[in-house]
Amino acid sequence: MFNGNYEGIFKKCKTIAVYGMSANSEKPSHRVPMFLMSKGYNIIPVNPNAQQIAGKQSHSSLQTIEEDIDIVEVFRPSKEALDIVKMAVDRKRKRGDIKVIWLQSGIINDEAEKLATSAGIIFIQNRCMYTEYIKSCN
Repeated sequence: MFNGNYEGIFKKCKTIAVYGMSANSEKPSHRVPMFLMSKGYNIIPVNPNAQQIAGKQSHSSLQTIEEDIDIVEVFRPSKEALDIVKMAVDRKRKRGDIKVIWLQSGIINDEAEKLATSAGIIFIQNRCMYTEYIKSCN
């Protein structure tokens, strides 16, 4: 498990693909990325059920994103995390761009962690990016 410097991640990683970002402003999967966007992060929604979220094009998968991705933030059930990490690892092997996979609070998948770390990706699970940003960067 990652026990390192969250502040370092927030300072170095500026582009965040949010897998499972919601268009519903009441959900944490909308509020957390919007907060990060307000702090200057480039948020890229990944939600196959939406064309746009918060005025940004929504993507159906990580593979359709042309920009380099620093962090994949995941707002999906724990059982889906392994498949998402497999896509992220495949993308990293092809593009070399994903540095961090961050599973939000309540999302835990140890098999996904093993896969990500073996591919050289920092893996954080069961942590809220909003909470860790507030603790690390304010």
